Order: sequence, then structure tokens, then C-alpha cells
Amino acid sequence: MKYSKARQGRIFVLRLENGDIIHETIEKFAVEQSIEAATLLAVGGIDIGSKIIVGPKDGCAEEIEPMLHVIEDAHEVTGTGTLFLDDEGKPSLHMHIACGRGASTETGCVRPGVLVWHILEVVLTELVDCKARRIPSSVFGNKLKLLEP
Repeated sequence: MKYSKARQGRIFVLRLENGDIIHETIEKFAVEQSIEAATLLAVGGIDIGSKIIVGPKDGCAEEIEPMLHVIEDAHEVTGTGTLFLDDEGKPSLHMHIACGRGASTETGCVRPGVLVWHILEVVLTELVDCKARRIPSSVFGNKLKLLEP
């Protein structure tokens, strides 16, 4: 285990709107507000055509090949995530969501592009005095940037 310490900074309440792409909108907001690290909670809806990563095709493989799932209708959603600067100094969101419709639920990562359906409420808590960064990892074929606390 590796760790570092941080303090709580500003707290932002965001409303993402119909058609916003979750990770792009939040990362752009982080740049505008000079946010380098944060935790996030989200609740709302996602739209048809959204894509999530639902796991690796082979959990034992040296190189990760993600399983992509396309959302086929509007879903209710709840999610949580973290945001840290990557090796290029850009905010990088890592958020997982659980999205449900009727009796079925899918859970996955928003990175491929998740579209907001009408509203997604996000509470973003900034972390200050935080040295953590996302760095490329050769362990996963450079497809995944690991958190380096």
C-alpha cells in the first residue's frame, strides 16, 4: 500500500445537463477552477448510446483488453470517483457508475463517454496539499494510468 495526505478544499455542486459527456465536462471544469485533485459523488440519469467499461476481457492477461458496454436506453445512475492530474498535468477523472433500468443494472467506468440524460448532479470535493498523480503503467500496457499517491 502507498499513501499520501491531503486536506479538504472547496466544495462544488454541479449540474451537468442533457448531452454533456461526464468525464469531458468535469475535467474541463477542473481546469477552469484550477482543481488538481478531488473526490466526486454523482446521481442522475444517463442516455442511450453511453459507453462504459464493464471489466477486462481476461483478468489474467498481461495486457488489458477492456469490455465495452453500450447503454441502450435512458438509465438512472449513481457514481463515485476521483480526479487527479495525469503525467501531462491534465485533470484525469476516474469514475465508476452503477446504472439501472427496470430490474437490470450495469456497473462500469465512464471513460469511453457517458452522456447525461437531462440532469446529473455532482458534488465535487477538492483535495488540497495533495501530491497524488496518475502515471502511465507498463504493467497494463500503458492503457491505464495508475494513481501514485
